[in-house]
Amino acid sequence: MKKYLKIIIYLIVVFILYYIFLPPINLLDTSFYTFIILILFILMLFNTPFDKLINIKKDSSVLIKSKQNIKIFAFIFIIIIGIFIINIFASPIFHAKSYSNRITIDETHEFTEDIKEVDFNKVPLLDKDSSTKLGDRVMGQNSKYVSQYNVSSQYSQINYNNEIIRVTPLEYADIFKWFSNKDKGINAYITVNSVNGSASLVKLEKGMKIMPSAYFNNNLKRYLRFKYPTLIFGNAKFEIDNDKNPYWIVPIKTYSGIGIKEEIKGVIVLDPISGKTHKYEIDDIPSWIDNVYYADLIIEEIDDWGQYKNGFLNSLFGQKDVVRTTTGYNYLVMNDDVYLYTGITSSLADESNLGFTLTNLRTKETRFYSVAGAEEYSAMASAEGQVQQMDYTSTFPLLINLNNRPTYLMSLKDNAGLVKMYAFVDVEDYQKVMVIDSSATIEEASKKYIDSFDDNKVDETSLIKKDIIVRSIKDAVINSNTYYFIEDENNNKYKVNINVSDKLAFINVNDTITIGYKEENEITQILKIY
Repeated sequence: MKKYLKIIIYLIVVFILYYIFLPPINLLDTSFYTFIILILFILMLFNTPFDKLINIKKDSSVLIKSKQNIKIFAFIFIIIIGIFIINIFASPIFHAKSYSNRITIDETHEFTEDIKEVDFNKVPLLDKDSSTKLGDRVMGQNSKYVSQYNVSSQYSQINYNNEIIRVTPLEYADIFKWFSNKDKGINAYITVNSVNGSASLVKLEKGMKIMPSAYFNNNLKRYLRFKYPTLIFGNAKFEIDNDKNPYWIVPIKTYSGIGIKEEIKGVIVLDPISGKTHKYEIDDIPSWIDNVYYADLIIEEIDDWGQYKNGFLNSLFGQKDVVRTTTGYNYLVMNDDVYLYTGITSSLADESNLGFTLTNLRTKETRFYSVAGAEEYSAMASAEGQVQQMDYTSTFPLLINLNNRPTYLMSLKDNAGLVKMYAFVDVEDYQKVMVIDSSATIEEASKKYIDSFDDNKVDETSLIKKDIIVRSIKDAVINSNTYYFIEDENNNKYKVNINVSDKLAFINVNDTITIGYKEENEITQILKIY
């Protein structure tokens, strides 16, 4: 009887641990083996007499002094060694080509052909941090909710009926708030428009009950685990459909080894109000869903593509054509889908990009655009350098097509996280920068930026050439661009942008220079210095 009681207690302990840790019953997942090792270790404890267990600190070998425990320990050892051996044979050492082919990257497209000229009414200028502040502000204005719920940190980027928004649910503040609200659920979520910053708390007729912050069987992960005990889940994303109905989008993962070479093979769409679920294969996912693949996985697969395309040994020694993603990424919204943008640089991790990739986060369709230029953090530093006295920090760049040129667009924020300025930086030449106060329209800023390029594009045959002797020269910064003001020996006055010629920085009083201009004015615009 005592033996059967011990078995019953052991099975109860195993069930409690399963209820807490919720591992998938799947031979490809490492958490399954971790759970097996844990319950085997507990079995060793159950097999050890209590009078010996109390002395385990003095003699830890008491666990393996019985024949039964030695067998269990050997089985644990075999599991660990087996995982190691399987993953060695499934690693890039033997399957470099397979790792390189985890993602198919189309390298035949041109940037200006695929990426339409920017429409500033559809540019997500607000990053996640700014969206979070706006969401918290909306939440703070609703006393009914703020005392019971917190705002989730999700803020999923989605395309909602051609509007670029971030959406995030409310969450139970603690277990006591869950007990008092679990019957009605959470009947609101927050949306933030990523273009104009408008934020709202959307109220639901019926509350969401299956949530990550819920407890016991209403917990999202536990609810799904008992419905799909063998599936391996990715991180759940909160989205809304075209009718504003909330859903959890949960990727279904698989591996080539044990916990390595991850891939998405489908999704589970869960209605948090009714608890109904629908499982979709990867090719059947509805178009309103935007977040099937997540950034970390896409970055990992692109890195494998760049690292192993010429074999494993080349990735270590020759490193011919080895490339990798830059540190950081951002999102673009095009054609009713959300795309992940990241730069591609050499394995030496220099400050320039060889190009960049765009990945559709619903279909995983990926294209590489060969546009050599500044690495994103170099562009950010260049923008910050224009207003270094303000101590503003730049957001990670958005990549746009501006006047048929790949251009970085950034927001510059103060220490409070408020957007104070916008910055344009040319991808191919990050020294070409324009920053403008956020009180001005983004269209106005872009026009001034484009005009700064026009200073260098002059039909020289239409210019009047003239030699002048410099009597005085002064520089001034106007709208974050440096201009030089020159007066010649005849008291004629001239104005010239630094972009016209680097020679301007070395011109001194009494120097004779040859200039080109179209017409004389009170202050003549110099368009060329010969």
